[in-house]
Amino acid sequence: MGCFECCIKCLGGVPYASLVATILCFSGVALFCGCGHVALTGTLTMLENHFSQITTDHATLTIVIQTMQYVIYGIASFFFVYGIILLAEGFYTTSAVKKELQSQFKTTVCGRCITATFVFLTYILGLAFLGIFGFSAIPVFLFYNMWTTCAAMKSPIANITDPDSICVDVRQYGIIPWNATPGKACGSTLGDICSTSEFYLSFHLYIVACAGAGATLIALIHYLMILSANWAYLRSSCNQNEYQDIKTKDDDAEEGGSKEGLNSSYS
Repeated sequence: MGCFECCIKCLGGVPYASLVATILCFSGVALFCGCGHVALTGTLTMLENHFSQITTDHATLTIVIQTMQYVIYGIASFFFVYGIILLAEGFYTTSAVKKELQSQFKTTVCGRCITATFVFLTYILGLAFLGIFGFSAIPVFLFYNMWTTCAAMKSPIANITDPDSICVDVRQYGIIPWNATPGKACGSTLGDICSTSEFYLSFHLYIVACAGAGATLIALIHYLMILSANWAYLRSSCNQNEYQDIKTKDDDAEEGGSKEGLNSSYS
């Protein structure tokens, strides 16, 4: 076998669908975890500097944000390992199906059960990340409202005579308690907040994190379709092999019976 034939054989065993899903999953998780972690830090800094200057007022929020950042570490680690496992399972299933079609070996019940387990686990993770994707859209909505308010205040078309009457009160979103000081920003103070690097960076990072969560969700759906197809292939191959075994036994029995009949006729 030449080098070219060897390369073609190796490339033929690559599960391209699983490879694409793995790359999409790693990219989405990296965007979600990296951007989400930095955006949460910037949000806490902005709240401490402009909306809640007393530490005890946002102590609960600080704990929640730190917990979410630890959860982000766990998500990144888990999906790194899980993506590699699913890619390895794709290599195994691709080679197993091809070799079974060539009648080199038969799949086992354990192999089919492992594939079915990955189908169930990926389905659960897909539902979980669907909730994460919806949750990650909430800060995008809040920052977008604040950004549009600042843009309307600066727009000459709006013709606002009293800019101090335009305020953004973050207490109404439940982020900080109602007794937080000052709790809201109005007029020029609001404009200055929108011009800070914390606001600008956090707003865009939340958008990228939301997009990363969406990409991860698409990757999990892709994984689910791949695993379901692989399980169906393995199951159909198993049924076909069982049928071939039964047919072979029947043919051998008929052939043995015909030989016995011929021998009895000669005797």
